[in-house]
Amino acid sequence: MKKIEYIVQREVLDELRLDEVAQKRTWTTKPTLGERLRESLSFSVLKLKQILFSWFPVLGWLPHYPIREYAVGDVMSGCSVGIMHLPQGMAYALLASLRPVFGLYTSFYPVLVYFIFGTSRHISVGTFAVISIMIGSVTERLAPDSDFIVNGTNGTGSVDIDERDAYRVQIACSLTVLTGIFQILLGVVRFGFVVTYLSEPLVRGYTTGSACHVCVSQLKYLFGVTPARFSGPLSLIYTLVDLCRLLPQTQVPELVVSLVALAVLIVVKELNTYYRKKLPLPIPIELIVIIAATMITHFCGLPDKYDIDVVGEIPSGLKAPRVPDATLFSKVIGDAFAVAIVGYAINISLGKTFALKHGYKVDSNQELVALGLSNTVGGFFQCYSVTSSLSRSLVQESTGGKTQVAGLVSSIIVLITVLKIGSLFEDLPKAVLSTIVFVNLKGMFKQFMDVPMLWRTNKVDLLVWLVTFTSTILFNLDLGLAISIGFSMLTIIFRTQLPRYSILGNVPGTELYLDTNTYQEAKEIPGIKIFRSSTTLCYTNAEMYLEVLQEKSGIEIGKLLTAKRKQDAKQKRKQEKERKKAKKQNTNPLITSYFLQDKEKTSGALANGKLSEETKGQENITVISLKETAVNGFSKGQVNRSYHPDTTMSDSDSDTGCHGNEENEEASGSHTQSIILDLSTTSFVDTVTVKTLKNIFRDFEEVDLSVYLVGCQACIVEQLEKAGFFSESIPKSRLFITVHDAVLHILKKRGEADFVLDVYCNTKM
Repeated sequence: MKKIEYIVQREVLDELRLDEVAQKRTWTTKPTLGERLRESLSFSVLKLKQILFSWFPVLGWLPHYPIREYAVGDVMSGCSVGIMHLPQGMAYALLASLRPVFGLYTSFYPVLVYFIFGTSRHISVGTFAVISIMIGSVTERLAPDSDFIVNGTNGTGSVDIDERDAYRVQIACSLTVLTGIFQILLGVVRFGFVVTYLSEPLVRGYTTGSACHVCVSQLKYLFGVTPARFSGPLSLIYTLVDLCRLLPQTQVPELVVSLVALAVLIVVKELNTYYRKKLPLPIPIELIVIIAATMITHFCGLPDKYDIDVVGEIPSGLKAPRVPDATLFSKVIGDAFAVAIVGYAINISLGKTFALKHGYKVDSNQELVALGLSNTVGGFFQCYSVTSSLSRSLVQESTGGKTQVAGLVSSIIVLITVLKIGSLFEDLPKAVLSTIVFVNLKGMFKQFMDVPMLWRTNKVDLLVWLVTFTSTILFNLDLGLAISIGFSMLTIIFRTQLPRYSILGNVPGTELYLDTNTYQEAKEIPGIKIFRSSTTLCYTNAEMYLEVLQEKSGIEIGKLLTAKRKQDAKQKRKQEKERKKAKKQNTNPLITSYFLQDKEKTSGALANGKLSEETKGQENITVISLKETAVNGFSKGQVNRSYHPDTTMSDSDSDTGCHGNEENEEASGSHTQSIILDLSTTSFVDTVTVKTLKNIFRDFEEVDLSVYLVGCQACIVEQLEKAGFFSESIPKSRLFITVHDAVLHILKKRGEADFVLDVYCNTKM
């Protein structure tokens, strides 16, 4: 393949020259507060139309719905999803510790609300296992069986199931309404970005841990036992131990029913997966199993003969709306916020996945509002919290669904079931519903395969996944989520606290500057240290930035400053001593003054490695060839070999000078004259950053090391200006747009413009 080459001809640009060449704007394009206020208060038909379409997305697409193209696919998809709603709604209601009919209500009202306010075309809103188990943990905590025991004869007691279930419905509805209020408020204030703090490993680890809770909660129906209820940390472990203790009491008929249903579901679902491309519609095996199990149980009289636990009464018709009990809000506020965040995270992740696949946009803030309204309205109609389901959404998309008309069709099927058919499922064994839950957990348990994948790709994300999963298992769903988010935030802090610091070198023949530890061809430029951090410089890592800068560059600024101050103090003492000596000898003041000035010039010239013609003539010193690039006496490797001290100098003086130079050379780093700080990775600056940079300029300049900044974005320069960073000691001419500009400036300043960089440096501007 032929190489592509390019040549850039331009002048070296510092910040001041860049402002001139690029014509930096001196005004702001942002509207003033008054203009924004007038704009918000202004009224027009177009603006009203935009507001209506943003709050009611259905008005934007339904009037233009292409019936011929979409109707058949949406109807077929809606029927398939509606058939799935029936068994999943009843099964997941058990997870929420509610009667199955409330799962059917939850599969109806929220779907209609989302049809009006949602922006995703393919997700199926309704009951979901993770949200159901979160609701169930709250209802069982606030309404345990022990609170509803009715005294019987001979000291025995029984649970008033009707009263208990009624109170649990109140709790679930109050929790759902409060969840919806949280989601609506977050959506109104445009807080949809909050879900970005829930990374994909966190969400997947959390749902996997929740699946384990779901699985354990359904084991009692499979084995026909009644374990004690545990709450708080390690409750899952205690429940498993209690289940193992009760295994000898297993109801064999219920276990047989469970195993048969489980086998049929697994086999047919695998066939659906294997032949998914050949089947026009997946076999509705869940509905078939429910119908078959109900008929067998009813006609064989299994509840009476074998005491099999069945669903029980399912009232026909819809319930009148009821205002939830607001006194319960204070008891469930933390749970409501957790359900709101988890439900939205699952919903938006699925929505964006399908939107990316089919090429449309999902509004994250409107999704919050839509989900919040679905929960709030549903809470008044005795529904519990909803979110989108992966299994139903995949069926809705794969069977030809194009819009939320499919959701409307599915809700109609659920409505028909609730009004006319629901009572036929009263003899449905709860064990069959539990097997449906188990089978639908397959996708979540497949997420265990994330562990080896993350091990290969990203160890930090693996740690987030494992900590989330473990905390969810050990500390329950609400506390586990809080721990997971806290740990995820800590990983971000640690990453900013432990960035990668690099010394950059030039790739010969190019203007590229790369990490010298990573690229063999990247060579450091003598006398110049180019330092870069992989993350933003801020208050959390400012101290470390300075420490690593000294370590990487080999410049121990503390030792250099101490040595310079000692030398200055020594010089002052020597001058004072000479003044006193001259005074004692009654020397002419004019001659003494001239003598002292002459000595100061000579010593300064020696320190800078060059002598004026006048000084050369006055001192008995041999000077052969001194480079312009010689620097202060503190730079390692800059010992002037052409300087030969006078033989009249005392041995003690000579030894002292050599020892001091060696210490300074070690502290300053070999040949270092200039420091370039690459701030291209910095996205903002705070007061600590500004103070740190000021200190770097002050301290390094004090020991005659020049400091330059490169790669600052326009917003960073603006923030530095507002913070009062620039001054006479730190002019804007110390800022360059690229590392290469700064390097060329330094080389030209040192008289080495034709250095061995082998870079084309001709200028055109």
